[in-house]
This record gives sequence, structure tokens and C-alpha cells, in this order.
Amino acid sequence: MEIQPIFKKAARQPIIIAGPCSAESEEQVMDIAHQLAQSGNVDLYRAGIWKPRTRPNSFEGVGTIGLKWLKRVKEETGLKVTTEVANRNHVFEAIKHGIDVLWIGARTTVNPFSVQEIADSLAGTNIPVMIKNPINPDLNLWIGAIERIYKAGIQQIAVIHRGFSSSGNSNFRNEPMWQIPIELMRRFPDLEIICDNSHICGRRDTLAALAQKAMDLNFDGLMTETHNNPDKAWSDAKQQITPFVFQDLIKNLVIRAETTNDVKFLEDLEGLRQQINVIDNELLTLLGKRMALAEDIGRYKKNNNISILQPTRWNEILEKSMLKGAEKGLSRDFISVFLKAVHQESINHQEQIMGTGLTAKASS
Repeated sequence: MEIQPIFKKAARQPIIIAGPCSAESEEQVMDIAHQLAQSGNVDLYRAGIWKPRTRPNSFEGVGTIGLKWLKRVKEETGLKVTTEVANRNHVFEAIKHGIDVLWIGARTTVNPFSVQEIADSLAGTNIPVMIKNPINPDLNLWIGAIERIYKAGIQQIAVIHRGFSSSGNSNFRNEPMWQIPIELMRRFPDLEIICDNSHICGRRDTLAALAQKAMDLNFDGLMTETHNNPDKAWSDAKQQITPFVFQDLIKNLVIRAETTNDVKFLEDLEGLRQQINVIDNELLTLLGKRMALAEDIGRYKKNNNISILQPTRWNEILEKSMLKGAEKGLSRDFISVFLKAVHQESINHQEQIMGTGLTAKASS
């Protein structure tokens, strides 16, 4: 795929997208737009016109009339505008009203039928499209949505990382799971990737820190929800900030260089990277030895008719490793993800020995 940028900004200049979660009234939309336009650094004004809500009888957007308000934003402020589309009719209405960029939301990206409907309705147009990650952490589903839109003839495509739903307690509304967008960057280095810090955080007090992390991870820009009276917002009030606070957030961002010509820095960095390469090779060697031992255990289990799954042993390994990892500065999340991957690979090796071909969890 030969994906083209939507924004084409100068190197190390972040893409800035801001505006209310929902368009609530013409006055509200225009007030926020004029405040943002004064800063001169907003690339795209966002506002939800149709809002996919978890439960019925919630505010589901003002509908098509809001597109007229966005058209007025363009005329009075010069800002380009974007809104979310979830079906064929949304696409037709948005294009008819001169919306500059469309975005596909997480609840739509998760459904290939819906994405294909949007793709079919885009055929013959050249309007840029931004695609949010699906709700669930499925990279291939995200890539599939990109491919469907690209096959419709749209070349200007960007993606928006808004985090992923997960169970259990969390400091985030949606878990960032940074490894997923980072892998997307690796596979599609020309694809602009924007961080929706509002939906990841779900609360305004952590927006700035997460925005900085996205910049440190070489994201191309931010999408942040701004409102002229956040506490009174009709949707997602807790994660919205005023345009004034937003401009302060942008002003305080540290934009780091991707590389440098400083010879000493490059030499020192290369030395450290070589040390990491040596350690990585040692880790792979140790993991190979571990899997060989897992195969030996599999043979003992097979010869003695013992089940692969040993929950007590697995829980013991996990808990002890988390404690030891903490002593070495390793987070519980990292130890959990790492050991579960190692554990699953041990399972696979034991299943080959047992001849089961199953994928059930086991212990090593």
C-alpha cells in the first residue's frame, strides 16, 4: 500500500486535533472553534455529530444539523473540520456538507461489515480518512480496516490510537497497550498515527502526561477533546478540558529529535545497543534451554499419564516472579505479559510431545 499523509506537517511538528466530544449547540461549537483558532496551531477541528452510545436513551448526537455548524466553523475560522461516520448515510451527509476529513470510530472498526459499507460509500471520492483502533486489542482487525478503506481508492489515511477495552481495575479508561500501535508503526512506517489521549485517560488530570508519552514514542500528533464548559458537557465530561488548558498542554509538550549528528552521542548509543544485542542473544539462548526442559517435562507427563495443566505450579511461578521482578525494577504488568508468553510457548512444546494438538493452558 502506498499510503499518503493527510497533514504533511514539517518534521517534529505534531498534528493537533481538538474540539468537543459532541456538538451540542451552534453557539457551543462556534465558541470552542473561535477559541482554538486563536492559537493558530490546530490542524483539525473535531466534533461528534452522531454518537454511538453504549446504552439507549443516552445523548446520541444532534445529527445532520450539526454538519451545518461545522460548515460555519470552516467559513468563520478557516479551521478544517472532521467528524465520525458509522454508516453509508453518515458518509454521504458529511461529504455533502464539506467535511474535510472523516474518522471511523472504535465501535465501527471492530465490525468488518460496517467498515466495508463505509468503504463502498467512499468509492470514487478522495476524502481523507482516519481510523481509530477497534475496541478489542486486535491488530489485524485494525489493519483490515485500513486495507478496506485503501482498496476503496482512499490513499490519504491516518490512524488514531484511543486505547483498548480491558477487564479489571485500571488507571485508564481504555488501556493504551502501546505495543500494538508501535507494531503498527513498524509495519507501516509512512502511516500517520495520532494519540487520542482523551479516550485513553478518561480523566483530565492525566491528559498532559499521556500526551507527552505519545510524543516520546514518536507519535505524529494528538486528538484531545476540548469544551468551553467541560463539567457541563453532554458526553464524556470528565475527560474534556477548556481550549485555554489545552493550549497550555500543547505549549508544554517536549518534542524530541528522532536522531542527531552528534558523533559522540551516536558512538555512545551504539555501544549501549551492542550491549543490549549481547544480552538479547543470551536471553534467546536461555529461553531455548528452558523450552528443551519443558519438552523433558512433557515426556515425563506423557509416560506417567499426567495432565499438562498444573494450575498450582503456574500460580507459584507467576507470583514469585512478580516479586522478584519488582526487586529488579520490572513492573507486574511486564512480568505477567512476558511470563504468560513464555508459559504458552512451553505449553506448545509439551503439547507436541503429548501429541494432543490442544491449546489449553498448562504449566512447565
